[in-house]
Amino acid sequence: MEEHFHHNKKLTSFQIIILGFAAVILIGALLLMLPASSREGVRTSFLDALFTSTSAVCVTGLVVHDTATYWSGLGQLIIMLLIQIGGMGVITVAVALAIISGRKISLMQRSTMQEAIAAPKVGGVVRLTGFIIRTTIVIELLGAVIMAPVFCRDFGVRGIWMALFHSVSAFCNAGFDLLGTREAYSSLTSYSGDIKINVTVMLLIIIGGIGFLTWDDIRTNRWHLHKYRMQSKVILSCTLFLLLIPAVYFYFFEFAGLPLRERILQALFQSVTPRTAGFNTADLTKMSEASQFIIITLMLVGGSPGSTAGGMKTTTVAVLFSAAKSVFCRKEHAHFFGRRIGDDVVKNAATIFLMYITLFLSGAVVISIIEDLPMVTCLFETASAIGTVGLTLGITPTLGTVSRLILIGLMFFGRVGGLTLIFAAVSGRQPKISRLPLEKITVG
Repeated sequence: MEEHFHHNKKLTSFQIIILGFAAVILIGALLLMLPASSREGVRTSFLDALFTSTSAVCVTGLVVHDTATYWSGLGQLIIMLLIQIGGMGVITVAVALAIISGRKISLMQRSTMQEAIAAPKVGGVVRLTGFIIRTTIVIELLGAVIMAPVFCRDFGVRGIWMALFHSVSAFCNAGFDLLGTREAYSSLTSYSGDIKINVTVMLLIIIGGIGFLTWDDIRTNRWHLHKYRMQSKVILSCTLFLLLIPAVYFYFFEFAGLPLRERILQALFQSVTPRTAGFNTADLTKMSEASQFIIITLMLVGGSPGSTAGGMKTTTVAVLFSAAKSVFCRKEHAHFFGRRIGDDVVKNAATIFLMYITLFLSGAVVISIIEDLPMVTCLFETASAIGTVGLTLGITPTLGTVSRLILIGLMFFGRVGGLTLIFAAVSGRQPKISRLPLEKITVG
């Protein structure tokens, strides 16, 4: 009886992932509350510190204080470390530290790592973790080296730190910036015409957002696309589609009055950044409602599984579209690239979609009522939170306690994932084998 009790007390992989993120967020909040973390040397309130820590660990980028002007060097370092841990994944970092220390990785740790990075199997997870760590460090340092000359030109020696911070923030799809010294909450608007900064940040966002398994496919198979996993093909196809189509729209309908080079850069950047990155080179409040709705849609979709990005994921939307197409074409199953998609995957995709839409809409309604703000503005904010994006129409710093708590909950949900929370909550329950009588119901 006692053995059975202890067996039931063991945490599942999903519970470990959730508790790991929650623990890092809490530790980060306590560190940010220290007077040394603020530029003025004052103690930051727990709610503000918790909001900032959640935003950093969940790689969102929504802030209640301008990162450059409010936080000290120590505070900015803490935020960058939280972004790094959140972007790579708490479990990935923990396993990496275990590998470095020479400890043996248990089967339970391997299983948890498999869930954290959405790996197809437990085998090879440790090798993949090492590859993720090495690749992350190389890419972030390369991004910092490319951007450093521009920032050093404008900010002197401090430009080195700024280049590293923005490289980590971009690769982890976080959207935190240190350019508030020019104008609070200005993000990258002062570099809207700078090719080096724009292209580097966009590439870092895209590379971070396509997922670790896709990297592994690219490294292993190079240009032999037919050898890629079906998932990698779907991710790359969706990513390309979701980058180009909005960019074309923005080019023709939003930035028509700009010089050609800046027009191209702004159109591309505003198409890339809603994929959970959170930087912006244009004033989003001056964009049309149609463009804002396009950005909201992109924020909800987000990046890809097992990546530094959030959102409901490209594969989720792709599976739903494929399922709809199979109905239109009277085919029994959804499919991609000559491979059938299981009904359980379609059910999971539909569940994730419904959860995201429900929380996104209900959160916006509540905030709109409490704060007496336009619904479109609130929808933009909740989409940014649950998609872990960080783009804002400027209302976040002005929100009250309840509204901030709502955004904190949405950011946490968006980062750990809806199914992770559900599976963590229902773990231990035995699946029902019995089947109820079948009866038809008309839909549509």
